[in-house]
Amino acid sequence: MTHSNQIITIIVAASENNVIGKNNDLIWRLPNDLKRFKELTSGHCIIMGRKTYESLPGILPNRKHIVLTRKHKNEFPENISVVTSFEEALREARNDSNPFIIGGGEIYKSGIKFAEKIELTRVHENFDGDTFFPKIDSDTWTLINKVENNSDEKHLHNYTFETYIKKL
Repeated sequence: MTHSNQIITIIVAASENNVIGKNNDLIWRLPNDLKRFKELTSGHCIIMGRKTYESLPGILPNRKHIVLTRKHKNEFPENISVVTSFEEALREARNDSNPFIIGGGEIYKSGIKFAEKIELTRVHENFDGDTFFPKIDSDTWTLINKVENNSDEKHLHNYTFETYIKKL
C-alpha cells in the first residue's frame, strides 16, 4: 500500500508481552532506543495520537508533528498538524518519503494496515501495562534484520532492534 514512493514505517518499543506503556508513559528507559528513534525519525513526519503527543518532552526538533485526534485544532500549537483520520495524516505527510507512525496503542492498531515497515525494539521481559502493540503476524510480516543488545549500566533490560517488512 505504498503512497507514491513512500515507505510508511511504524516505530515502537514493546515488551515480550507486547506492552508499550502504562499511564501514558514509557515503562523502561533505554537510551540506545531513544537514540535510534531520533536517528531514524529525524527529518521526517511523525504521526501520533494526542496522548503520545502529550507524553513528549516538547516538540521534537527536525520533525513534522502530525497529531491524529478528535480534539479541536485550536488546542495545539500552530506548528503542529492536527488531523482526524489516517488518510488525512498520510496526505499531510505526502511530501515525506518515509513518514513514521510513533504511537500510541490505538494509532498503531489502525495504522499497521498502512505500514510497509516496522522498526521494533523488543524489550526481553514481560511488563504490566495498559497500552499494547498489535501482535506481529508472520503471515503478513518478514523479519529482515535483528541486532541483539545486552543490558548494561544504562540499560536495565536485554533488548533487540528488529526490522520487519510487509510481505507482498
